[in-house]
Amino acid sequence: MTAVEDRMTTGITEIFETLDVPGDLKAELLRGEIVMMAGPHWVHNMIVLQVQNQIPQNRWYPMQTQDIAIPGEVSEPQPDLVVIEHGAFDGRSRLVPAPATTLLLEVVSKTSKHRDYVTKRSIYAAGQVPAYLIIDPYAATCVLLTEPRGSGEAADYRTERTSEFGEPVPIGALGIDLDTSEFGTLPAGA
Repeated sequence: MTAVEDRMTTGITEIFETLDVPGDLKAELLRGEIVMMAGPHWVHNMIVLQVQNQIPQNRWYPMQTQDIAIPGEVSEPQPDLVVIEHGAFDGRSRLVPAPATTLLLEVVSKTSKHRDYVTKRSIYAAGQVPAYLIIDPYAATCVLLTEPRGSGEAADYRTERTSEFGEPVPIGALGIDLDTSEFGTLPAGA
């Protein structure tokens, strides 16, 4: 990284960290770009809650609205749900290091499809996040990505498993079969 690139990276990170985001919006830093979006749909929030309630909290912390630090990336995403094993992170920072996470979850919204399926897929793989789950209420599918490899924009997951709503999703990293039978769906323009 050149000195100019380093100053630009530092500058955008400082701007992002001091950004005053209105209460009805959410902001993320994704590869040097500040992305703002409207709050989520009710169906979206219910899916996150249903997943959160199935995670054994005697071993895992399922956290909403938690910012993630991705080593080697100018990115501070805020997944819909972050799952961290007890003892993997001491909680002394706003940012949880991606390698301390076990699973990150994104529920697709009408404006986040490309970010969730493409941009965040490579960002989370670059951060060596062991499992990334994309739940799509428009397609009524769950995509579980595991075995991250690579770095930067070329990073990806070796394993991809797609399940339809109603089918259990085996999440080996958490030792659970996720019940998707109650997940709501959304029509294509919602």
